[in-house]
Amino acid sequence: MVKSNTMTVKNMATKALPRLPVPTLDQTLYKYLESVRPLLSNEEFAKTLELTEKFANTDGAKLQALLLEKAHEAENWLADWWLNAAYLDFRSPLVVWSSPGQLMPFTHFKDIHDRLLYIANVIEATIEYKKLIDDDKIPVDMMGKEPLDMQQYKKVFGTCRNPALPRDVQEFNPQSNHIIVAHRNHFFKVNLCGKDGNKLSVNQLVSQLKYCIELSKTSAPAVGILTSDHRDNWSIAYQVLMQDETNRNSVDAIQKSLYVMSIDQAMPKIEGQNRHTEASHQLIHGGGSKVNGGNRWFDKTVQFIIGENGVNGLCYEHSPAEGVPIAVMVDFLVEYMKRDGSKGIPDADGVELPIHLEFNVNADVEKEIIKSCKNLDALAADLDMDSFSFDVYGKEFVKKHKISPDSYIQMAMQYAFYRMYNYPGAHYESAATRKYLHGRTETIRSCSTQSVAFARAMMDDAKTPEDKVKSLREAVDSHKKYTVDALNGFGVDRHLLGLKLTSLEQNISLNPFFKDVAFTKSNSFRLSTSQVATKCDAFMCYGPLVMDGYGCCYNPRSNNINFAVSSMHSNPDTRSSQFREALEHSLLDMHDILVRVQKSKL
Repeated sequence: MVKSNTMTVKNMATKALPRLPVPTLDQTLYKYLESVRPLLSNEEFAKTLELTEKFANTDGAKLQALLLEKAHEAENWLADWWLNAAYLDFRSPLVVWSSPGQLMPFTHFKDIHDRLLYIANVIEATIEYKKLIDDDKIPVDMMGKEPLDMQQYKKVFGTCRNPALPRDVQEFNPQSNHIIVAHRNHFFKVNLCGKDGNKLSVNQLVSQLKYCIELSKTSAPAVGILTSDHRDNWSIAYQVLMQDETNRNSVDAIQKSLYVMSIDQAMPKIEGQNRHTEASHQLIHGGGSKVNGGNRWFDKTVQFIIGENGVNGLCYEHSPAEGVPIAVMVDFLVEYMKRDGSKGIPDADGVELPIHLEFNVNADVEKEIIKSCKNLDALAADLDMDSFSFDVYGKEFVKKHKISPDSYIQMAMQYAFYRMYNYPGAHYESAATRKYLHGRTETIRSCSTQSVAFARAMMDDAKTPEDKVKSLREAVDSHKKYTVDALNGFGVDRHLLGLKLTSLEQNISLNPFFKDVAFTKSNSFRLSTSQVATKCDAFMCYGPLVMDGYGCCYNPRSNNINFAVSSMHSNPDTRSSQFREALEHSLLDMHDILVRVQKSKL
């Protein structure tokens, strides 16, 4: 669990963080074999064992030596590789497949003025938060007694991922003084300061927002929807769009903004869909082209989204930062608004009216928009979300039994998957490696022989509650051990990625080890999960990693757990509602065996 300390970034500036280590080849291959064993038949594992031994004695040793050379020269041997491989080279749409949504607490708007007042307060809170970032006054995230790399916070505002072939390009404008307000597919450049250099007051921001609403009573062509498409499609459309000078100027203003503030239309009501699920769809894709899909610029790192019915949150482009900096920002904004932090801010002088960003949509641009609308609508319709609050118990119950809440929830997901399919699924959980300079993430492989043994024990009527609790604790201990290794940079996946990319860069023929069924199966994560905790009642949501998989993000709270489960309707083997049901039953079963064993000891 990442916690904030009273130490600030400014105080930490002279403290050098260590470099990301390179595990030994034997360490990684041993851990790799342990992690793939539950996914393979005996015959498959025997073949994998043979290929792994050959790899260790041939190409593996050579690639390890080359990787160690890179690690000696680079501040972080993985950083650039990871940015490119995980994000900028990734060509699928950002929508669903990459960019998460982050819910903020629901609210209620009495009328349009009340809504605009809320938006103005969000803007004021972001200005204050950005000032803390710029002044290096935000508390340093800590892992135990170790400070974490805080560079990601510097990239939250003013960053944009622009389309290009074959690799996208990041643009950084942290000193920008304007935001973009989007309403009915129109975009407005809104300066945050007057000509006197002072920030606008809440009342002045409300006036600016009203001006934008007045000028956008009817919908504009959905130029923003181009950013939702496959990155190759968007890169081609981008070249078409940018041929016009007016378009270039408008796009430039959006790309250089601190963030986008999307004022949305109401989402259509779907029978049986709860509010959490409706919010997830709104934050991830906006409801498609007929609702808010064009009221977005998905390339921006942060897009705040304010719905008509009190759904509030943001969608964030993942390449500059993980979920923690976003969640920390959300908690700050909520607390700042709760204590009315913007009260008493005086009016600025020399306030300029918002600039309506014009787009010339010729036949070629319109053709690209039509294609992107079709693609987004199909993707939005395919996303199967089920977001909910499990309110029978939360992390405090788990902690009373001296069990790690995160490991406990991970094992509940393993159990849920196994009870649905009667076999285990490769399982990804994100671990932060920010204790190292330029650190990003490592994979916790939550599927293990112990997790499978636990799931089987829970489904075996011959096992006593004591047997089941013993199996649960063994699975939790195994997960905790892997988690500690991953947090310290000694996982499997990033090291193997480094060896593979070294092979490709050095034009060394790819070893059969990387083409083995074990490598393929263990990297096809049927479960893509992460804990993104906020103090406020919120959650993060995202799509699955693979077509036949599930995404599951969760926020463990004292007496409940917020979950966001995703899958794809088009896959006949997955249903988010069924995984939710299996997960809830698993959590109840685990609760019951712990209570029964506890009572038996009284």
